[in-house]
Amino acid sequence: MTTNTTISSNFIENIINEDLKNNKNNKRVHTRFPPEPNGYLHIGHAKSICLNFGIARDYNGLCNLRFDDTNPSKEEVEYVESIQEDVKWLGFDWDDRMFYASDYFEQLYECAVQLIKSEKAYVCDLNPQEMREYRGTLTEPGKNSPYRDRSIAENLELFDGMRAGKFADGSRVLRAKIDMASPNVNLRDPILYRIMRAEHHRTGNTWCIYPMYDFAHPISDALEGITHSICTLEFEDHRPLYDWLISSLEMENCPQQIEFARLNVTNLVMSKRKLRMLVEEGLVDGWDDPRMPTISGLRRRGYTPEAIRDFCERIGVAKSNSTVDIAMLEHCIREDLNSKALRAMAVLRPLKVVITNYPEGQVEELETENNPEQPDTGNRSIPFSREIYIEQDDFMEFPIKKFFRLAPGQEVRLKNAYFIKCEEVIKDPKTGEVIELRCTYDPETKSGSGTATRKVKGTLHWVSAAQAVKAEVRLFDYLLKEEETEQEEKDFKDDINPNSMERLTACMVEPSLLHATADQRYQFIRNGYFCLDAKDSTAELPVFNRVVGLRDSWAKAQKS
Repeated sequence: MTTNTTISSNFIENIINEDLKNNKNNKRVHTRFPPEPNGYLHIGHAKSICLNFGIARDYNGLCNLRFDDTNPSKEEVEYVESIQEDVKWLGFDWDDRMFYASDYFEQLYECAVQLIKSEKAYVCDLNPQEMREYRGTLTEPGKNSPYRDRSIAENLELFDGMRAGKFADGSRVLRAKIDMASPNVNLRDPILYRIMRAEHHRTGNTWCIYPMYDFAHPISDALEGITHSICTLEFEDHRPLYDWLISSLEMENCPQQIEFARLNVTNLVMSKRKLRMLVEEGLVDGWDDPRMPTISGLRRRGYTPEAIRDFCERIGVAKSNSTVDIAMLEHCIREDLNSKALRAMAVLRPLKVVITNYPEGQVEELETENNPEQPDTGNRSIPFSREIYIEQDDFMEFPIKKFFRLAPGQEVRLKNAYFIKCEEVIKDPKTGEVIELRCTYDPETKSGSGTATRKVKGTLHWVSAAQAVKAEVRLFDYLLKEEETEQEEKDFKDDINPNSMERLTACMVEPSLLHATADQRYQFIRNGYFCLDAKDSTAELPVFNRVVGLRDSWAKAQKS
């Protein structure tokens, strides 16, 4: 087998390199990505996906996709399907290695029986409140359950009764028998099984007892031949239990758990529980709302898998938790889209301009590049006529200093077209609002003709009024107003940004965008990067989401 033996700053790769050097696991590298199907994956899961599948790729190893479906009260087939779609969209494939913890329910049960027979597990009748009281605190040891010394025969009979449905939900649990005085509370006789009458999305009502994650996970790893069980830092204190179970059950394969820092990003909700709350309370438009940090939300917004993989590569793998500035994520998508996004002209807040000396009824086809960064994308033609639209912000009746756009008596260039000069301002007689500009053009200043003898400082984008396509454009701000909400002891919903989405319903875009597709990204000149919203667009009204603006604060900060 060809392996990657390069010394790396990634501490996980260093561990793997040392294992390969020592011929551990017969020089195999086998990882897994084990999501619970109780919601959609977010950008934090993308980091784990890239890490686990990336390591398997780099070491010519294998990576499994395994669903931790041990809590049927919160799990749905919809989440299973969305997770598969997200992993594939990011560019990874599990081949024929898709598994479920429920695949092992019978083997997990037999493992529990084995622990009972070796006097390492017992059935406990304490209720949840009593269990908390017996457990102790971080500074005080716990107390043994009064049911801890039940005989092997009684425990086997009770556990069999739990499986047979003889007892009420929550009335009994199976616990490991480890050490109630352990300084690690995870070793104070943790629960292995609980009674739960809930229909499972795969096994139906076959089972009424379900294993806990801390029990199912290490056994599933061992059964699948996993060599390196990579998980986030919050499971570090659970590692002794992971190792205790593997050892106590004398598993043939002994995977190694390795923890890395989870991903935190400013202004993003990075808790699946909180994201689920946003969806269920109708604070967002589903799991794929473009404001959500879910992979499906980012995909709908217009992010690319290449940009997300690049982001995960840049942030690296660390041993301690930290928070990444969202500007870095935005930089990655800008850098990716700059080279691949087609250019287009779109006026988001239209102001009508009539070019009074341009021939009525004439339509001129002007040529412009599709992407100056990629000459092989070729050119396209855009119509130009007597009436056009420009942005409202590109006109100021009483211009401030250094305002180089359109104003009375002031001249600008229309991109790929002509110079125009504002001659007259038309206002609504009732409101005083500017509703139209009357301008003249200089036919000697056609773009590319080389005949213009003067220069202007302002260049505006525009669309021809007669051929323009009406569109809706959605502009997004951060879902959270504050950067550190996730670390604060308060209701995160208090920091939800009420202005996180602005809908512009009267936008005018160039006619080529009538044929836009959701898989193509566009740079709307001077307005940012956009993507067609496949969910809400119709043939009559295309809807575009702004992926990200043009300003790159992170890149500028790196240069300063």
